[in-house]
Amino acid sequence: MYLTQGLHRSLQRHPDKTALVHLDDSGERRLSFAEMMDRVAKLAAVLARRGVKCRDRVAILAPNSDQLVQAIYACWWLGAVACPLNTRWSAPELIHALDDSEASLLLVDASLAQSVPDATTSRLTFDELAQLAEAQSPMADTRTGGNALAAILYTGGTTGRSKGVMLSHANFWSASMTRGAELNNSPDAVSLLVAPLFHVAGLGRLVGQTLVGGGCVTMAQFRTPAVLGAIERHGIGDIVVVPSMLQSLLDDPGFTPARVQSLKRIAFGAAPMPPDLLDRALAAWPESEFFQAYGLTETAGAVCINLPANHRPEARALGRLNSVGRAGLGAEIIVADPAGRELQRGEVGEILARGPMVMEGYWRQAETSAKALEGGWLHTGDAGRMDADGYLFIVDRLKDMIISGGENVYCAEVEAALRSHASVAQASVIGIPDPLWGEAVHAVVVLRPGVTCGNERMTDELRAWCRQRLAGYKCPRGITFAEELPMSAAGKVLKNVLRERVTA
Repeated sequence: MYLTQGLHRSLQRHPDKTALVHLDDSGERRLSFAEMMDRVAKLAAVLARRGVKCRDRVAILAPNSDQLVQAIYACWWLGAVACPLNTRWSAPELIHALDDSEASLLLVDASLAQSVPDATTSRLTFDELAQLAEAQSPMADTRTGGNALAAILYTGGTTGRSKGVMLSHANFWSASMTRGAELNNSPDAVSLLVAPLFHVAGLGRLVGQTLVGGGCVTMAQFRTPAVLGAIERHGIGDIVVVPSMLQSLLDDPGFTPARVQSLKRIAFGAAPMPPDLLDRALAAWPESEFFQAYGLTETAGAVCINLPANHRPEARALGRLNSVGRAGLGAEIIVADPAGRELQRGEVGEILARGPMVMEGYWRQAETSAKALEGGWLHTGDAGRMDADGYLFIVDRLKDMIISGGENVYCAEVEAALRSHASVAQASVIGIPDPLWGEAVHAVVVLRPGVTCGNERMTDELRAWCRQRLAGYKCPRGITFAEELPMSAAGKVLKNVLRERVTA
């Protein structure tokens, strides 16, 4: 189980088939599988000449592109660990990931080269990497695989410290097989990779598509007119979206069902799908398969899939529309009490998962890893219930996490940034419903005694303060000021009370 295996198989079966197309404002770049494999082998040789060795970490900062895909596969060809970084992070967040991963090299798109201040990490822009590869002979594939690390994906920490999720070749392979067993992944379908490859949803989709020899189209960002044009021109058959993306497509003035009929499979997750939005989508794509997937960065992709049949109008009476489905092939899912004992069906508890797709642990965080994997189960931090037929329903999140537009926002991290401001005594962050983003980040702030500046001025000041320290999507969209925060007898903020007050 090595992730470059799909390239070797495709070279043997269809070397001239298009593997990658990148779309941007200047046009498109296209690579066959034979060309992609040659480029990857040469890029890996460049990395080796720069001193990168097997098991070394290579940080990559770039929007989705054919160059990013090649860089990731070059790491795997060499046996190195790819560490794709969130392009929306602030400089301090990027520096933390570089330091924590002990990356031996940073590969960066020229457009983002100024995002990270000069540091000790050696770096190459994609342009420089490509130039070096032109004069480089290809190296042999190390065929590194199995339990060897393939990637470290950073996810926010509830204590404010990012955690590097260690995912092996076997983890990604198993997650791809889990999805493929439930939903046949045809190599003839072209997948649009618009979900960021620094997230497991995007990276996992790339892995699955390449393993079966399917083609991919990459785009740097989700821009509705461009996505509609890509679907129409390139016959896109498969896409992964969050509900807000789907709504944007349907609301675009240029949308017509005739333009998007090639799209036969639409996967969604990260936020609940409103029934009225699903009805609009089903009307626009009456022949398409819609399915919801549930997984975490820690599971390298989906462990539960709610199949297309449960999303059709005639299946609504079964009550499974809001389910995230049943455990996929190779995955075990239970709902447990705090002691890790499985609860009776219908009871609410923490969702636990295990299987070959579950992470190796958190990079350099042995204690946190042991707690997360206690008893051989991944403790997801999500609360749910399971019905008599094994369908899982998400009830709430045990961790203080907000999902806004498909991005994970950890409340403790935002609260820490707010509390570092000299005028703030206390801060609590909650997610409130948002029609476009699913949830919006909202802060309730208690100012220090003697602070007299007006709320409007302080709101602007605190937003600017957060923007200097956090990625934009983590910054509060709304700020409410209060005399005090509601507290429990144990001294914890009652966030349910805050949500009721803010949304009343």
